[in-house]
Amino acid sequence: MIKPAPILVERTYSASPDRVWEALTDKDKLTLWYFEIPEFELKKGAEFNFYESKGVNRYHYRIKILDFKPNELLQYVWSHPTESKGLSVVTWYLTRRGNATAVRVVHEGIESFADAGVLVDRTKYEKSWNNILGTSLANFLEE
Repeated sequence: MIKPAPILVERTYSASPDRVWEALTDKDKLTLWYFEIPEFELKKGAEFNFYESKGVNRYHYRIKILDFKPNELLQYVWSHPTESKGLSVVTWYLTRRGNATAVRVVHEGIESFADAGVLVDRTKYEKSWNNILGTSLANFLEE
């Protein structure tokens, strides 16, 4: 059986790796461009739940930090515990490019959410990651 390709989205920002890292790992900054994650803790094995931002609370997310290397890598298990038994892995790679930072997100295992139907399908994830990196994070970092 052929394993489906991961979702891969990459953007380069006019920001230092330090600034990008802070955007990804400071819970107060995360609230400004991503999700409100009040229990976020940058620690291997840390696990926390959160909901779609802006008070909608439609989708329940759970993250468990697998690995990180400041200014270079953040990796976590991503799941939807109320919608699916599946687990996926999201990895953020940061690479300095002169005065800018290239950010690459690789999301593997989307197919494990098949039991949730179209609620969390690949097309929605591709659109979401492109919007998150192309608009939300870009606007936050380059304001």
